[in-house]
Amino acid sequence: MSREEKLDGALRSKGGRPRGFDRDQALTLALDVFWRRGYELASVAELCGAMGINPPSLYAAFGNKAKLFLEAVDFYEHRYWDATWKALDAEPCIYRAIADFFDASARILLSPQAPCGCLVALAAVNVSDDSVEVKQAIEALRREGKALFVKRLKRAMKEGQLPARTDAKSLAGALNTLLEGLSIQARDGLSIAEMRRLAAHAVRLLPGNEHGETSHHDK
Repeated sequence: MSREEKLDGALRSKGGRPRGFDRDQALTLALDVFWRRGYELASVAELCGAMGINPPSLYAAFGNKAKLFLEAVDFYEHRYWDATWKALDAEPCIYRAIADFFDASARILLSPQAPCGCLVALAAVNVSDDSVEVKQAIEALRREGKALFVKRLKRAMKEGQLPARTDAKSLAGALNTLLEGLSIQARDGLSIAEMRRLAAHAVRLLPGNEHGETSHHDK
């Protein structure tokens, strides 16, 4: 029996989920509430109202608010960011890879389908220490982002595109800090043109590229 079939059975036994329940749609609607209200202030009643289900359905389908939030974050990461991280790895030129990654990030952060910035970055400043499960999961995701930057930078060093003396860990931290900062700026209502101009500074952080010149690396 599949996970979805088991979930159907559990919900039917509890009188929970309405027929035709679309899990992805429910997560998308929950995301909107978490974006607008933040994890702490988003109530079960608000989440249920947005998803069109009752509290027993929410608990049967997702466990509790924390687990709903974590599944929504995972859904968000896969839907909006997986392809962007893969493109960072696929582009052979480190300068173009970073430039394209941050340009794409600016677009994602202001996407009408994903408003108000990156959920992971926003959760990092909106979750209290009391929400241990959520806080630890968000911290793990942030470390994962830094690790992906480190991996890409070290590859560029190995391939001779960046100096061997490059401090990959610190540079990755700076890039990740800029990415998280863009999330806050997105929530503050910057236009896409303003966001892209900010994002363009990312490539200027790379050694040997202080002026943001990438053309000689792209050819």
